[in-house]
Amino acid sequence: SLAYSPGVAVPVLAIAKNPDLAYDYTAKGNMVAVISNGTAILGLGDLGPLASKPVMEGKAVLFKRFADVNSIDLCVDTKDVDAFIAAVRYLSPSFGGVNLEDIKAPDCFIIEEKLRELMDIPVFHDDQHGTAIISAAGVINAAHLTGRKLEDLKVVTNGAGAAGIACIELLKSMGVKSDNVILCDTKGVVYRGRTEGMNQWKSAHAVETKARTLSDAMVGCDVFLGLSAKGALTADMLRSMAANPIVFAMANPDPEILPEDAKAVRGDVIVATGRSDYPNQVNNVLGFPYIFRGALDVRATTINEAMKIAAAEAIAALAREDVPDEVAAAYRGARPVYGPEYIIPSPFDPRLISKVSAAVAKAAMES
Repeated sequence: SLAYSPGVAVPVLAIAKNPDLAYDYTAKGNMVAVISNGTAILGLGDLGPLASKPVMEGKAVLFKRFADVNSIDLCVDTKDVDAFIAAVRYLSPSFGGVNLEDIKAPDCFIIEEKLRELMDIPVFHDDQHGTAIISAAGVINAAHLTGRKLEDLKVVTNGAGAAGIACIELLKSMGVKSDNVILCDTKGVVYRGRTEGMNQWKSAHAVETKARTLSDAMVGCDVFLGLSAKGALTADMLRSMAANPIVFAMANPDPEILPEDAKAVRGDVIVATGRSDYPNQVNNVLGFPYIFRGALDVRATTINEAMKIAAAEAIAALAREDVPDEVAAAYRGARPVYGPEYIIPSPFDPRLISKVSAAVAKAAMES
C-alpha cells in the first residue's frame, strides 16, 4: 500500500503541487537517458537504431559502474531531426539528464542545441563534448610538459564532424586563439571563402590562410588533433611540425599515425590515441559518468562551457598526481608517472569521481 495505491497518492499530489519534489520522491534525479537513432555508430556508420542498442546498453553499464548513475537506453526509430527532438522532449519528465549518442553530424548539432533550449535538464552529446573534454585535458598537460601556453599553441584539427568541431570550440574557450586553429576535412583546409562541402558549423571556424591542404596546414603547427581516418598523418607532415609536437591521433580503431611510427620519425613527439593498448588513451569514460554525477548532484539545468572546462582541468590535474595502488594494479604492477607517456589519467583511478564530479558541480553552481 505504500509502494502503490493508496500510499502513492501522497507523493503524486505533492509533485503535482511542487514539481521539484520529483527529485525527492522519485528516481528522476539519478536517472539519465542514453539516446540514439543509430545514424553514426562508433566508426561503423548508419546502421539504424536497433544496432545501436549494444552501445547504449554498454554506456548505461559504465554510468552505473563508475559514477552510480542509473540510466536507460532509448533507441529512437527516426532520422527526422524534428521528430527525434519531439520524442526526447516528450519523454524528458522521466529523467534528470539526457546523454545523446551516435547521431550523425550535422543533425547532432541541431538536436543538441534545440533540446538544450527546450528542456531544463542537462543535455550532453558525448561524441562531441566527451571527446573534446578528454583531449583538452591531454593538451593542457602536453603543453605544460613542453613549456607552452594554450594561447600560444598553433593547432590543426583533421576531421570536421561532431568531435572535431567540439574539440576546437572547447580549446578556443580555454584560451587557444581562433586565428591559430586550422580545421581540415576531406576537401582540405576550411578557409574563408571556401564554398565546397561547407555548412554553418564549419564556416564558424574558417580562417584566413594560404594553406589549402592538410600538408600545408601542418607546417610549423604545435598540435595535431586527428578525428579522421587511418594514415591521415604522414611522416613528412609530422617532420614539418614545430619542436616537441603534440599528436592526438584519435581515429578508431586505426589512428592517423601509430605511436611507434610517430616516435620513429620524431623522438620529441607526445602521442595520444583512442586505443587502450597504447599510452595516453583519449577515453570518454574519464568524463561522461563524472560530468553527469556532478551535474545531477546540484540539479544543474544544463552542462555549460564552464562545467566542461572544469572537467578538463580536473582530469588534467589528476594525471599530475601520484597514482594510487588501484591504477598500478591495472597496469600489472607498473606505476605510471606524469610525463609524455602519461598525460591522461587511467580510467581506473578511483579519485576521478571525487575530483571531476566535484569540479563540475562547483562550476555549475558558480555559473
